[in-house]
Amino acid sequence: MYTSTVYNRFTTMETAGKLTNVQIELLKLFQYNLPEKQLAEIKNMLAKYFAETATAGMDKLWQENNWNNDTMKQWANEHLRKK
Repeated sequence: MYTSTVYNRFTTMETAGKLTNVQIELLKLFQYNLPEKQLAEIKNMLAKYFAETATAGMDKLWQENNWNNDTMKQWANEHLRKK
């Protein structure tokens, strides 16, 4: 009974556009309180996942554009302000 009520509430929020698909899935998975240690571990796993995804995306950009350390030095010395 509780699970279906919670699920219906999540579904209603989802259709109202207030929560993202990731938020909905996380709420479904973790509808109960966890010990602080487990919560910290989950936060670390999520942070690691998003950091790895961002790194892979940047690596792809660097490879596609043939960027290297000289590119970084050039960017550091550019003056992009308009007068």
